[in-house]
Amino acid sequence: MNPLLAAMELGGTKTVVAIGDAEGKVLEEFRYPTTTPEETLGIACAWWRQRGDIDRLGIASFGPIRLDPRAVDYATMLQTPKLAWQGFSFATYFAQHWPSVRFCLDTDVQAALWAEMQRGAARHASEAFYLTIGTGIGAGLACHGRLVQGNLHPEMGHLMVRRHPDDPFAGTCPYHKDCWEGLASGPAIEKRWGQPGHLLPADHPAWDMQAFYLAQGLWAASTMFSPQVMILGGGVSQAHGLREKVVQQLDRMNSRYLESLDHRVKLPALQQNAGIIGALLLASQLAEKA
Repeated sequence: MNPLLAAMELGGTKTVVAIGDAEGKVLEEFRYPTTTPEETLGIACAWWRQRGDIDRLGIASFGPIRLDPRAVDYATMLQTPKLAWQGFSFATYFAQHWPSVRFCLDTDVQAALWAEMQRGAARHASEAFYLTIGTGIGAGLACHGRLVQGNLHPEMGHLMVRRHPDDPFAGTCPYHKDCWEGLASGPAIEKRWGQPGHLLPADHPAWDMQAFYLAQGLWAASTMFSPQVMILGGGVSQAHGLREKVVQQLDRMNSRYLESLDHRVKLPALQQNAGIIGALLLASQLAEKA
């Protein structure tokens, strides 16, 4: 029988916790709002403990976060705009509150990419790129079949992009204002147009502008990394017809310089479950090393 594993997908507004197996199968999950670190982690630990003897945990978290296990501040939140989480250490928390558990940590988007490479839309790709558009913009990258991490995980959400000629919006990023995230995240859509994206009709001009911004990031990824698959994930990506609009803009930017990129842009096969499945797969790697 496969060992029972714990998983957490920690988002800026919502947290998902689950138990599952080493194959990434979710057996039970629970969703609740993300609040302070102590409250959010306290709810999760109580829920897991009620479900059995668990000693392996995979965490897929928003960032930025220190992922290098050699760093003295490993598993610590960095300069996140979510001020209550700045400086929070997962390592310290679990050492104090659940010392018997071993955990593996990555960003939510990197975990989602890993899940899609193992179980979904990028299953046969060794080079893949995952873009999530929601509360912020996050990116995950894999090369030669391995997730890429350098001094920090990929932070392409803060790429500087060319402005749409009809867009006077200042941007929402507290650090850069009109970076990619500041112009094309879910909060940017809502602040620019006065209502959230899921309330905007498919023919609203917001979606042409959104496609213009998203295509710039995909073009940058195409030219820098040449991924075989580029996945559009996150809540905003679910807007009807957005993928097609993004592909049209990408074709214009490409201008036949590279081979056609249309077939490389995909939606997540695992839909909104990629992050939590990826967290389970992270935990399974701990089980393999035990």
